[in-house]
Amino acid sequence: MPDNSLTIYTDGACSGNPGPGGWGVLMQFGAREKELYGRALETTNNRMEMMAAIKALEAIKPEYSGPITLWTDSTYVKKGITEWIHGWKKRGWKKSDKKPVINVDLWKQLDALNAQYNIEWKWVKGHAGQAGNERADMLACKGRDEAKEE
Repeated sequence: MPDNSLTIYTDGACSGNPGPGGWGVLMQFGAREKELYGRALETTNNRMEMMAAIKALEAIKPEYSGPITLWTDSTYVKKGITEWIHGWKKRGWKKSDKKPVINVDLWKQLDALNAQYNIEWKWVKGHAGQAGNERADMLACKGRDEAKEE
């Protein structure tokens, strides 16, 4: 029986914070793989980490309904989408200190995409030799380096 699960690795990279940045994605569905990456001229590392997850989920075919495992090395993304977001939404996109949620534009996009799929969010230690994470990092760095050249 073929495996109908989708595994995604995401990563972001930034030179300076803010500065030129990039995001990278490795998608694996059975034996098939797809790589995605992009860049931004003036951004932050957290925004690039979030963009990687957003772009990965946007790239999924709308008819896909199987399980998704999304690996990120960003505790900000993992905890934000699985834990903190519930309180933010209850408080009208405010943190517990009543200040506005940073990157709310991206959190709203990620929240909407997350609701469309059956996603298991997982954290992986970055730069620790995990093959999927290393490839996503390479793609994010490629995007960042292209942004530096613009």
